[in-house]
Amino acid sequence: MTTTRLPAVEALGSRGPLPERIWYTSYGSNMHRGRLACYLAGGTPAYLAGGTPAGAARGYPGCRDPRAPARSVPVELPGRLYFATESVVWTGGRAFYDPLAPGRLRARAHLVTVQQFSDIAAQEMYREPGADVDLTRVLRTGRDELGPGRYETLICSGALDGIPVLTFTAPWDMHEVDWVSPAAAYVTHLAAGLLESGAWHARSIADYLARCPGAAGHWTPDEIAALLTSP
Repeated sequence: MTTTRLPAVEALGSRGPLPERIWYTSYGSNMHRGRLACYLAGGTPAYLAGGTPAGAARGYPGCRDPRAPARSVPVELPGRLYFATESVVWTGGRAFYDPLAPGRLRARAHLVTVQQFSDIAAQEMYREPGADVDLTRVLRTGRDELGPGRYETLICSGALDGIPVLTFTAPWDMHEVDWVSPAAAYVTHLAAGLLESGAWHARSIADYLARCPGAAGHWTPDEIAALLTSP
């Protein structure tokens, strides 16, 4: 059950000039604004102990432009959230998005510059930020594989207010990889980010995450709900 009306993601119109801003649509821990701030501001002390998010094992260099998103809105996209591979940061499964799987993905769209999106993507791959991603192909076709890495496949799901909705995920689909249970700290950030958006109740969030492949059978809705009330 939602508490607010979600903005509608519409088809992307005919492409004009490349945009200066996009909606970076996070479905993982960067749904949480405090966590996202580590990617944006890096070592700035005001952001979670010098760029290291609570519960994680490493810090981040930050973006060339450290400003917070101009806006953040909750969205739902067609597809499915699942957990796979092993995160060196969280010591459990990572969140991935399969846009072709049946279901609905809950996410949070952050309005950022193309430069910020590029720097966030670089840090997700443990690379130094500094090079802008070419969005030409993904805006034309809806998908572009920049490389074989776990977050090097760009997906464009449409537009909000005429601005492209973009995210990144793995090149495989959810049935081509072993599912891995996510760690408690990671699940906490996902759940807190969804709750922070104001669109979903705590119980609805717990039910949603507990059904996701990788979490299902390892996490119960009650256990996830308890993470949201733990100190």
